[in-house]
Amino acid sequence: MAIELLSGVKYGSLLSLAVVLVAYWFRSPDSSVLDDRLDAVLSSLLRAERKVGMNGVSRPRVAIGFGGCVDIIVDGVTLLNKIGLKPTDQPLHHDYIENAEQLAQSFAYFFSPGAASERFVVNDTLFSELVEASRELPGNRWSIGGNAPVMASRMALEGCDVLLGGSFSTDFTDILSQRITVAGNTVDEPDIHLILEYPTGATWGPYTSRRANRYIVHSDDHNPYLDSMEQFQEMLNSFKPDLLVVGGLQMMDNFPFKRGEREDLLGQLANMLSSVSPQTAVHFEMASFVDEDLMSDLLEFVLPHADSLGMNEQELPNLLSLFRGSNLTVLSDPNPRVATVLDQMRDLYRLVNQRHREAGMGRSLTRLHVHTLAFQAIIVKRGSQWKNTMSATAKASLVANRHVCGSPDIDLSKARLIMDESFSISRQEGSQRIPLQESRPVSCWDEDVFEICVAPVLVCTEVYQTAGGGDNISAAGLVLQI
Repeated sequence: MAIELLSGVKYGSLLSLAVVLVAYWFRSPDSSVLDDRLDAVLSSLLRAERKVGMNGVSRPRVAIGFGGCVDIIVDGVTLLNKIGLKPTDQPLHHDYIENAEQLAQSFAYFFSPGAASERFVVNDTLFSELVEASRELPGNRWSIGGNAPVMASRMALEGCDVLLGGSFSTDFTDILSQRITVAGNTVDEPDIHLILEYPTGATWGPYTSRRANRYIVHSDDHNPYLDSMEQFQEMLNSFKPDLLVVGGLQMMDNFPFKRGEREDLLGQLANMLSSVSPQTAVHFEMASFVDEDLMSDLLEFVLPHADSLGMNEQELPNLLSLFRGSNLTVLSDPNPRVATVLDQMRDLYRLVNQRHREAGMGRSLTRLHVHTLAFQAIIVKRGSQWKNTMSATAKASLVANRHVCGSPDIDLSKARLIMDESFSISRQEGSQRIPLQESRPVSCWDEDVFEICVAPVLVCTEVYQTAGGGDNISAAGLVLQI
């Protein structure tokens, strides 16, 4: 009996081993090919990034404004559950948040498609409740926030000397890089932004997120007023930047300014931008705007002075619709095809420069960078001051993974390609189709008066943080082009 039992165990083990080996035999080629492909793409992107270095040259000097905040990063669904906010049966877009019901409706509206959004909370009591609940949540994280400080930190990390315009507390400035010089007032309490993060497949009642993203709420006191602008401008001339970056203007969106106050602030900003040396490039970083009057003001006061624009797949059609005389596009495809984005970029490039020619003043647009979940795309005018477009596109792609995964090293077990195997360069019939080549994943070509580069993103599958992704990506792309 014992011999029979041993024999049964022996042959059962052999049979199990055989099944495992057969399964491995049939599955391993696909898995191996996929691993090899990701490894080849990563190696090629790293080579492209390293092709351009700053060794032996003076460090680029970058001035960045305006504002900043402390981010409290929490799981969005957990926070809403903690405050007892029930899922709504009516997802709705709201320009700003007045009460808990509107918060639920607005969150649900952007949560399902996985679209990034940022909203001003006019209800101080509600915002305070959210902040206190966030402080109590296990696993909450605090970090430097705001377009300007995040871009400044990335550029300092990449080797730039940075002048940062913003009003911060001493605790805030103490943790900034030593390569960052702050121009602005000292405040006792910095503005706080709540970052409601969620992963792909997260659920809230009947809603399931299609991709990882974040919903941001704030109730700023300092940032809408650009209250560091005077000190920032005073230091600009002596700092002599190679690049001036303007961001954070979405803090003005639906803020209750007094009549004419916002226009006066933007007029002062326009005067500052117009006084900048022609040798200093100017970049404007877009954001989630829903106030059409503010967007119109930006078209009048800011865009005419920018050589370069940066934005994501939601902000591109939003800005384009305004140029076309349509209502703002609050929500668009969160995973657009390459051809769609490239056509939108061409249209925006043409419309911005057409407006520039008609006005006969300001700067013409010579660079446009759009960052999406699946790919990076940069358009640069040939013969302009922007250089190293291929390497910059590769670097932007790599930083997308590094930031979202929260690691300077890219772990291929936490990455995947979601960009198509090949893409059309336009939606027009008969357009050229470009295959994704693992050995040369950054595709570049000349077209009309500009060069276009597209790079796939090794999308992070274990998300650490999406907030600040666009700022890090845009900053990384700019570093190699100035």
